[in-house]
Amino acid sequence: MGDVAMTVPVLRAFSLQYPETKITVVSRPFFKPFFDGILNVEFFGVDLNKRHKGFLGLTRLYSDLKKLDVDAVADLHNVLRSKVVRTLFALNGKKVTATDKGRAAKKALTSSENKIFEPVKAMVDRHCTTFEKLGFPINLNNPQFPEKAILSEEITDITGEKSTNWIGIAPFAQYEGKVYPIDLMQEVIDELAKDQNHIIFLFGGGAKEILLLNQLQNQLPNVVVLAGKLKFKQELEVISNLDLMLSMDSGNAHIAAMLGVKVITLWGATHPFAGFKPFNQPDDFCVTSDREKFPLLPTSIYGNKKVEGYEDVMRTISVEKVVNIIGQQLSNSSK
Repeated sequence: MGDVAMTVPVLRAFSLQYPETKITVVSRPFFKPFFDGILNVEFFGVDLNKRHKGFLGLTRLYSDLKKLDVDAVADLHNVLRSKVVRTLFALNGKKVTATDKGRAAKKALTSSENKIFEPVKAMVDRHCTTFEKLGFPINLNNPQFPEKAILSEEITDITGEKSTNWIGIAPFAQYEGKVYPIDLMQEVIDELAKDQNHIIFLFGGGAKEILLLNQLQNQLPNVVVLAGKLKFKQELEVISNLDLMLSMDSGNAHIAAMLGVKVITLWGATHPFAGFKPFNQPDDFCVTSDREKFPLLPTSIYGNKKVEGYEDVMRTISVEKVVNIIGQQLSNSSK
C-alpha cells in the first residue's frame, strides 16, 4: 500500500506539468481511490484472482492494455509481474522504463559489516527519474495537494463535526520490527487525550488489530476507533481532514503524506535513510531509535529481519518525545 501511495505525488505533479498527456495507472482495484481527482489519470484494475492470474493471465493483461494504444510504459513497481508485462510491450516496439530501486545502496545501508550510513535516493525521486527517461522530467519542489474532503453524514455520525484538532494514529505495521511498543503507545494516547481540544482517531484493519485498538481506546471519550467502521475511501476522506498523523514506517504514513497532512513517523528496525520517508515531510518529523545504543540500525529495509538484542530498539523513543513533537506541530499549525 505504501509503495502505491508514494507514486501519487509524482503522478499528481506529472498531470499538472504535462496536462496534454494521459496516464493509465495499472494496479489492484483496492487502490483506485488513491488516484481519484488527478487530472488526465485513468485507472485500470488488475484482476489477479481470475483474468490476470499467472503467466497466461499476464499475457491477457498485456492484451487488455494494448487496446489502450499506449505510447510508453513506466514500470514503477519493478517486480516479476510488471517485468513480464513491460517486456511484452518492449517486444512490440514500445518504449519502456522501470524504477531502479537502488538495492545495492540499501543493502550497504542495512549491512551489519562495513555499513554505509548515508541517505539513499528517495523512492519518489526514483520514480521521477523513470519518467525523465521517457522524456518527462518532473519538478516536485512545490507540490500541490487535494482539497480536504467534504465529509458525509455517514462519516460525521462516527467522527463528529470537526471543531478541534484531529489527530490520526496508525500504531501498526506489516512487521513487528517497525511497531512502537503497545504499552508506550497507550501512554502516548492517554497523554494526548488529556487535552479535550484533541480528537484522536485510531486506524488499522483486521480482527486482531481492531481488538488492540479497542484496548488502546481505553474508554476515553475523545479517542475513536475507525477501523472496521468505514469504507477505505471514507477513511481516506477522514485522513485528508486530519491536522496530523502519527504513524509507523507504514502505508498510513504515505497515505497521509500524499494528501498533504503532517506526518510524524516512528522508526525502529528501519530508517528514513532507506528512501521511504513520507513525501514532503521534514527530517525532524521522523523520530528514529537510538543508533548510539543500537549501532546496527537500520537492520533491514522492510523491518522483517530480526537481529538478536535489537527487539526493543523502539523503547529508546520516549513517550515524552512523541507527545512533545505532536504538541509542537499542532501549536505551529494554529499560529
